[in-house]
Formats: sequence, structure tokens, C-alpha cells
Amino acid sequence: MGKKVLLEDLESTIGYQFKDSNLLRQAMTHSSFSNEHRLNRLTSNERLEFLGDAVLELVTSDFLYSQYPKLPEGDLTKIRASIVCEQTLAFCTREIELGKYLLLGKGEDLTGGRDRNSIVSDAMEALIGAIYLDGGFANAKEFIDKFILSDIEHKQLFYDSKTILQEIVQSDYKEELVYQLIKEEGPDHNKKFIVEAKIGDEIVGHGVGRTKKAAEQEAAYSAIVKLRKS
Repeated sequence: MGKKVLLEDLESTIGYQFKDSNLLRQAMTHSSFSNEHRLNRLTSNERLEFLGDAVLELVTSDFLYSQYPKLPEGDLTKIRASIVCEQTLAFCTREIELGKYLLLGKGEDLTGGRDRNSIVSDAMEALIGAIYLDGGFANAKEFIDKFILSDIEHKQLFYDSKTILQEIVQSDYKEELVYQLIKEEGPDHNKKFIVEAKIGDEIVGHGVGRTKKAAEQEAAYSAIVKLRKS
């Protein structure tokens, strides 16, 4: 699939069509691609990321202020931090498979850049910045509401998953919670860790991540979802 068709597919996925397609291309251009093709540094998505970060923080702050009228400033700040952090934003990108649309340098692509939290979360912010410039605040807010602030309880749950799971286990179980590394895959520069969350001898969750910490977070989240269903 060519780059133009790929970006048109992304527009279809997010439900927004750009008037200036160059903004979308820039939002999806990682600095490694610019460097490899000897493009001007300003062609990468870093400036759009800077702008999108500010738009995201404003929209999220407004949402939380309205949604939780009885919470004090400190609690609102904590919730906002859990939503706009790298891990949660990367989690949000999965719904639109943002990683597959990125323009990456070959080295970054070969070492798993499309799945790296830091890269996809930055691209999400850059996409917000691009929509803001192309279609104004209302369109950027609509995108954020749809893909980041929807199902906020689950996203907070993901962010705090290890802490929440620990509290569940201490409250409801006699056995200890442990995270067991099952497997490591790939070369050193592109590792994938597979982890199980266990309560005693019972496996309650599985997780995969680029780091052990990320895999444990995934395992904890899947365990909570499973335990709540049962």
C-alpha cells in the first residue's frame, strides 16, 4: 500500500478528512525518516507533537472539570496525568492501529519502532496538533473525545493496573501475587517480553511488552478484567 493510500486509510479510520494532507503526512513522519531521507528537521512530527500536547491537556482538563465537579484540584491533576501519559496514550493508539501508518527510518522500523510506546504516543499528540491546525479546536476536541476520553474508566484502570490488582489480591486472596517472566523474544535491540500474572499457582493474566515493566502492566490489566468478569 502506497503512502498516499495508507494516509487516506488513516483518515477513514479516524473519521476526519484533512483539507491539507501535508499536515497528516507530517504528523506521521518520525524524525528517523526525516534524518534518513536528509529532509529538513522541521518536516518531522516534533513541532506538531508540541502543539497537540497542549491541545490534549486543555481538552482533558475541561472534560475532567465538568465530569467531576466535586473533586479537588490535586485529584483532577492526578487523573489528568494518568490520561495524557505515554503508556495510556500508546494504549489509545491501538484502536486505530496508529503504528502501521508511521513513516519511520529503516533502522527504527526494524527495531520495533511501530510498537514503541514513546513513538506512537508522540504520533498521537502530533495527529491531534495536525487536526487542530487543519480543522480547528472543535474537530481536535471531537477526535480526543472519541479516541482518548471515551471509556475513561478502562484507561485509568490500565494506567493503575498493577496497584489495583495488588489491592484486589490483598483484599480477596490469601495467596501472593507474582509476575513471572515466561519468555524473551528477539535480539537485544528489539526485545519482546512475555509475562504471566499469577495468584498462587493460578495464572490470571498475560502480558506482552517491549520492557518487563510494560509486560507486567499488560498482564495486570488483563488479570483485572478477567477477575471482574468472574
